Amino acid sequence: SREGSKASHSLPGLCNGARASSTKMTARLKKSRHLRGQVSNGRGRIGKHRKHPGGCGNSGGQHHHRINFDKYHPGYFGKVGMRNFHLIKHSKVIPSINVDRLWSLVSEQTRAYYKENTDKAPVIDVVKAGYMKVMGKGQLPEQPVIVKARYFTKEAEVKIKEAGGVCILCA
Repeated sequence: SREGSKASHSLPGLCNGARASSTKMTARLKKSRHLRGQVSNGRGRIGKHRKHPGGCGNSGGQHHHRINFDKYHPGYFGKVGMRNFHLIKHSKVIPSINVDRLWSLVSEQTRAYYKENTDKAPVIDVVKAGYMKVMGKGQLPEQPVIVKARYFTKEAEVKIKEAGGVCILCA
């Protein structure tokens, strides 16, 4: 009868001789095992371990938690500035391209063709390529070109005209 009871004496955390996963803590080592029999379980008799004694979440930011909010989160409450009722964000976005990248919008064959046939000039529509503004960084090759865009900077306009080109504004 004694031999049958030996099989039931296995170590906790072991199952059929296999090791337990290291992520789960052994129950016998937990603090709650040590505190069994104590009335308040290490939480104190007077304050008591209640659910949300200070309130849930951000409650009391202007009342009983005011010191914390003022110290660590200044400016959390209140408003700043004017209200803009119908704010259109994309109205301020102006995709721009520089003069030195203008020819990349046209194929290399087109550029070679217009280099030989100088009586005509290619039309580069910047708006069709998804840009609105032409800016003046870089150099343009000495080759006339007609550029259509919504906006040109002064530098860009000067550089395009020096190369023998024309700037056309389109809405």
